[in-house]
Amino acid sequence: MGITKLADLIRLHAPGAIFHKDISDYTGKVIALDTSIVVNQFRAATPSLSPLTGLFFRTLTFLEHDIKPVFVFDGKPPGEKTAVAPGDAEAMCAHLVRDGTVDAVSSEDMDTLPFGASILICQLNAKKDSEVIEYSLPKLLERLQISHKEFVDLCILLGCDYCDKIAGLGPKRALTLIQKHRTIENVVLHVNRETHPVPHFWKYKEARTIFLDAPQTVAPELTWTEPDEEALVGFFCRATYVKEDRIRRRMEKFRQMREGKREEREKERAAGHSRQTRMEDFFRVTRKRERPVEVADPLSSNRKRPKSK
Repeated sequence: MGITKLADLIRLHAPGAIFHKDISDYTGKVIALDTSIVVNQFRAATPSLSPLTGLFFRTLTFLEHDIKPVFVFDGKPPGEKTAVAPGDAEAMCAHLVRDGTVDAVSSEDMDTLPFGASILICQLNAKKDSEVIEYSLPKLLERLQISHKEFVDLCILLGCDYCDKIAGLGPKRALTLIQKHRTIENVVLHVNRETHPVPHFWKYKEARTIFLDAPQTVAPELTWTEPDEEALVGFFCRATYVKEDRIRRRMEKFRQMREGKREEREKERAAGHSRQTRMEDFFRVTRKRERPVEVADPLSSNRKRPKSK
């Protein structure tokens, strides 16, 4: 579920924390991906095909742009979430950003922000002209004039995966209460319990602890090597029944596309127009496109794609 209506709240009350970009803006970056969300996207878009095929095509697109993906999988879930989802890759993704292992998190789940990810990227898909949306946690806290701990309490009031919420409390009211009273404990003292009943045995403290004190797993040393074409052909032909020539054609296109983009960047650098690769690049606003955003179908460039929600 993520955080209920958090994206709407940010658009209304902290638009300066949102940046509209292109996938090419992330060239040279290391990006953690909440893998279960990516897999579920492909299950929904192409239910008759293995999501691993979609993941393969999207990964090649990242590599064409010299983006280094780090795939993070859900582990053992906290007890508060066992009935909601199988685990919490979001916490690990945020941890990787905080310790500098990766530059940003790519996810459609806003949970990574209360977990402490400074940069959240949404809609980082394989479609050529798709618009990427980036959220900056430091800018968000600055615009809302609250601390990270207060932001976590705000997310709990909005509604999260780990506990119930105060009934009838909308995003605007929740933000106002946190900005004024700063903690859930103080908010509870100032709400009308008849119109906004507080849940019995409310586990908001446990939820707060999950967000603020997530287990600190030590990340392994990350290395990237060239894709093993023969291993990929063997796997996809056996496990997903994709035809061999399709995999080999895509691999050849990948090599050509990557080399072409590298040559373009070399020409730009030679002409003195190199793209920024510092952290400041994450805060550069690009022109927002008017074209509606679509979900990429990784299996066909001609097939009509459904619009994302």
